[in-house]
Amino acid sequence: MSSLTFPGQPVGELLTGWQTPAQPPGQVLVGRFASLEPLDAERHAASLHAANSDDRNWTYLPYGPFTGYAEYREWIETSCRSRDPLFYAIIERTSGAALGVASYLRIVPASGSIEVGHLNFSPRLQRTPAATEAMYLMMKHAFELGYRRYEWKCDSLNAPSRAAALRLGLSFEGIFRQAGVVKGRNRNTAWYAAINGEWPALAAAFARWLDPANFDPAGNQRIALSALTRQALSGTR
Repeated sequence: MSSLTFPGQPVGELLTGWQTPAQPPGQVLVGRFASLEPLDAERHAASLHAANSDDRNWTYLPYGPFTGYAEYREWIETSCRSRDPLFYAIIERTSGAALGVASYLRIVPASGSIEVGHLNFSPRLQRTPAATEAMYLMMKHAFELGYRRYEWKCDSLNAPSRAAALRLGLSFEGIFRQAGVVKGRNRNTAWYAAINGEWPALAAAFARWLDPANFDPAGNQRIALSALTRQALSGTR
């Protein structure tokens, strides 16, 4: 590699010391409010089906809603066989109930790129510390494995997903027009990403937000995560 020359042409930064990361091993990720377990039909299907009563949760996903428990369990059984996407159940630690689904996908170790997606947070999980911590745990795990780029993509019309990406500290990178067809309709895809050079500052922002001192006795946040991640990113640019 050192013998290569690029006469008169600009080139990217040499990645000294960077090594190709491993595929995510599908291990359990544990936090204070939430944990993530590899998705398993026997352990998670009934709880997830019961929690996902709102058909609006399926609008921007390429599958669902399902006609009943049997069809939903069959989807989980098929999804469990995949390593990309690699699916997890999001567990609320206080109750032990599986209340959401997330995955790693488009995993490209050669370039150090990984995406988080197939996000489906039940109404009971939405807007809770457990939901935020689950996303933190997935981002933390990816960067600790050695990935350089952590992606989030969603339908450009999915306003809650776009707001969530920014709140979590991922930066908007643009719209890919006519990027797909989902349920017979056009999809323009909004791209967001965080990179490894931003992670130490973002990790500190998450740690401050998740600190028990950031919540009053009623469980309300004292400082918004969006303010902390915005401040963190301002110091990396």
